[in-house]
Amino acid sequence: MPKLTVAGLDTFEIERGKKLVLALEDNGVGILHRCGGKARCTTCRVEILEGDFDDLTNIEKKAFDEKGLVEDNIRLSCQVRINGDVTVRPIMTVQNSGMDPGPRPAE
Repeated sequence: MPKLTVAGLDTFEIERGKKLVLALEDNGVGILHRCGGKARCTTCRVEILEGDFDDLTNIEKKAFDEKGLVEDNIRLSCQVRINGDVTVRPIMTVQNSGMDPGPRPAE
């Protein structure tokens, strides 16, 4: 099973192919996903610190362009599936924003 390390928190074993946003939420990380995992709000952004990820999707590119986000190593956790060991840092969380996470994204 792949390992998901969340910087400053913990490391978790994750089922291969699981969406990153769900892996974070299911392991107690209060990641935001205000649009319910539809790649519209960009609140589920994570900074990629280590690991192999597929290329940025066209959906992510469009969302980042619309929001004016051009940072390297940033992904939408609702659009990423875990297929190997990764280390990430959530950018917007319930804890640092005071916001409700939003509707749970689909599997």
